[in-house]
Amino acid sequence: MLHSNTANQASQAQEDGFDRTLPLSRHQIVILLVSVMVVAISGIAYELIIAAVSSYLVGNGVLQFSLTIGLFMLAMGIGSLISQRIHGDLVTWFIGIEILLSVLGGWSSSILFWAFPGYTLYRPVSWALILSIGTLVGLEIPLLTRILSRASTWRAAIANVLSLDYFGALIGSVAFPLFLLPTLGLFQSSLGVALLNAIVAIITLVPFRRQLKHSGKLWVAAISAVLLLTAGLAGSNWLQDRAEAQLFTAEIMFRKQTPYQRIIFTRDSRNGNIRLYLDGHLQFAQQDEHRYHEALVHPVMSMSAGGIAKDEGLRVLVLGGGDGLAVRELFKFPRVTQIDLVDIDPAMTNLAKTLAPLRKLNEDAFFDERVKIHHADAFSFVQSHYGQAQPKWGRVIIDLPDPHDEALSKLYSVEFYKLLAGCMDEGGMLVCQSSSPFFTPHAFWCVAATMEAAGLQTQSYTVPLASFGPWGFHIAAKDHAVPPQTQIDDSQTKFLTTERFAVAKTFGKDESRVPTRPNTLFEPTIYLYYLNDLNR
Repeated sequence: MLHSNTANQASQAQEDGFDRTLPLSRHQIVILLVSVMVVAISGIAYELIIAAVSSYLVGNGVLQFSLTIGLFMLAMGIGSLISQRIHGDLVTWFIGIEILLSVLGGWSSSILFWAFPGYTLYRPVSWALILSIGTLVGLEIPLLTRILSRASTWRAAIANVLSLDYFGALIGSVAFPLFLLPTLGLFQSSLGVALLNAIVAIITLVPFRRQLKHSGKLWVAAISAVLLLTAGLAGSNWLQDRAEAQLFTAEIMFRKQTPYQRIIFTRDSRNGNIRLYLDGHLQFAQQDEHRYHEALVHPVMSMSAGGIAKDEGLRVLVLGGGDGLAVRELFKFPRVTQIDLVDIDPAMTNLAKTLAPLRKLNEDAFFDERVKIHHADAFSFVQSHYGQAQPKWGRVIIDLPDPHDEALSKLYSVEFYKLLAGCMDEGGMLVCQSSSPFFTPHAFWCVAATMEAAGLQTQSYTVPLASFGPWGFHIAAKDHAVPPQTQIDDSQTKFLTTERFAVAKTFGKDESRVPTRPNTLFEPTIYLYYLNDLNR
């Protein structure tokens, strides 16, 4: 615990121009130490919130988090340098900075969402927010250290402040993904954290009120900040609805933030068609989802080793597909006896069972007793089944999001495809949605190169989708060539026929294969290909 140091108080009195004749009481010391921890918690929370908003709106999570953290650290350094020029009433300065930080940090999510529709403004606005908030946070720690040094040596003050700062940063970094984001969402998280800053300003005012010359003005400012943030929390759902509505052309009928993703369903007021977005990325549109899911499921399910159909039952593994639409198509094949569906987010599969428009679209697929749902990471699930004596799968349907971040790229890796090959029975095949051969050609053909590097034989094809443009898929066989001829039962389809699938295996000159390196866990090339293609 900090201890009194009369000589140190006297030397600081001249430097800071503050009433040093009164030593810090134990109560004041405790309040200031608590403030150090809150400053650290809020600082890391603001970093993570801004980075998460930018990842959601702009994409490329690695870049957004790296830029945010880097700029924030730079700004904190600038704030620390500026702090040495601050003299006089240091407690007043600290309280004022806390109030300003609470307002700016609390409304940061709202500012970013409202700035996004004017895309050219988003980057400078986000950078300005990061630099401003980071500078304010950088000012606080040196000021608190100087104030606390009145009750101890500089060595003890620095040790206490830094230890609590690091501990608070740990709390903030853990609380954000485990509590703040899934429970409160981005808007309420920023406002809630900011309310902590405003409350710290008030509880600091209480024990120092008789020593501060401008305590009246600080009270007014602090209470005003609390009222503003409380009003923001009360109206946060309305604010978020208005801000998020700018991102979509149709009415938002459902939204939910889960520990894994942001789920949004929109509905077109003209025809009632629904669309699903995960973290801002379109997953399906009702008007043409049948094209996508028929192209994903029917070719690989219509094939067999040597082109000879099997009579025995077929076990199918579906990775992703938490909306139930791929499962709907699988039930059109009578020989399917069991479907293991792996989706990491229980909220998504629960919606497939409870959200009326989605239930109607997937034809209550998840209520069939042949479906077993596993809420797990796809890589970990497959890895846990690799080399096991349990029955293997005859078909694998990979219906995962595009590899738009480093976390998803592992599900398009050589290592992952090798694990899948070990989990398929003799004659087993898999199909993988592989993004667009036109818009993201390097990412698309990287999937083929990666499958081949894993020892699989491939067949590539593409179909036109109104919602996505040309969309591509890869079929891969474990220990035999993919059958060149496939008979599609068009009595079970709205779009796909045998003749149409034959055409789908041809590519235009601007979609033809480009050289790429395989994607591995240690060299996530597909993630970089995807981002570069989109930028191009």
